[in-house]
Amino acid sequence: MMNRNDLRRADIHLLVVFETMMYERNVSRVGEKLLLSQSTISAALGRLRHLFDDPLFIRTGRLMEPTSRAQEIFSNLTPALDSIAAALSQCQAFDPTTSEATFHIGLPDDVEYVLLPCLLRRMRIEAPNIRLVVRRADQWQLPQLLASGEISLGISHTLQLPANTRCKGLRSIHPMLLRADSKLGELDLDEFCRRPHAVVSSMGNVIEDADRALHLIGRQRKVVLAVPQFSALPMLLAGSEMIVIVPDYVAQAMSGTCGMRAEAVPLSLPQQELSMVWRGAAHNDAGERWLRSRCSVLLGTPSEEPARQSVSSSMLAVA
Repeated sequence: MMNRNDLRRADIHLLVVFETMMYERNVSRVGEKLLLSQSTISAALGRLRHLFDDPLFIRTGRLMEPTSRAQEIFSNLTPALDSIAAALSQCQAFDPTTSEATFHIGLPDDVEYVLLPCLLRRMRIEAPNIRLVVRRADQWQLPQLLASGEISLGISHTLQLPANTRCKGLRSIHPMLLRADSKLGELDLDEFCRRPHAVVSSMGNVIEDADRALHLIGRQRKVVLAVPQFSALPMLLAGSEMIVIVPDYVAQAMSGTCGMRAEAVPLSLPQQELSMVWRGAAHNDAGERWLRSRCSVLLGTPSEEPARQSVSSSMLAVA
């Protein structure tokens, strides 16, 4: 077994290249992510093979498939790098008024629509030199982005979490109906089923909880439009009979835009939980804690509740 003196032979930059290759499986993509040339990545792989006395990656078409030895190293290396990153972050002071830090976060479209304008206004006042990099990510993409380190924080619905992540429930999601027609009064179930419906889906899905709930009572609705993002809805619904079901925080943000108004859905629908998740390595980082506190205030309760650590391959269950 390698002792502490043997660590002088290891280069942390090489280990970062190794971890990134395990996620990307492609020399070009690793170079793009780490801002290094392909020749530099290839040289690093050569040194890693010498260090571990193993081929580590075997080319299969365009991909570099890891050996069993590489998989074994990876399972031990990731928590070790997280611990190193956490230790280093605790040594760095954070002052939002002077910090020039860059934060990488992942948001689905509904949260991006509601959170970003408020968060940016607050940042201009409290942290004018901080840079925010936002990745559009739904509940299926966020776990991979967290595991690979491409983002340190994500906000979404219930998630299948990778190991060594933390989570905090922000709020329950209450579905609401948005409309922009001139008819007075709330819609009953018959009118709800008669009206044309729009849905928001990044994947183009037109079947939602509303369709499943209607099916249980022998009813159905007519979906005539599926769009990939919420920001298009006010202009699309303006002056039409079309209606759409959205999370309550989206409905509140859109009410009054292009004549939009929100009301209860005349149908019993399941509620989901909006949760904030982050890498365990970023848990004690002062800057990350500042960012999480701002997101929590803007989307959920302002108090900083204790976060739970996830178990690999277990579903997030927010109390």
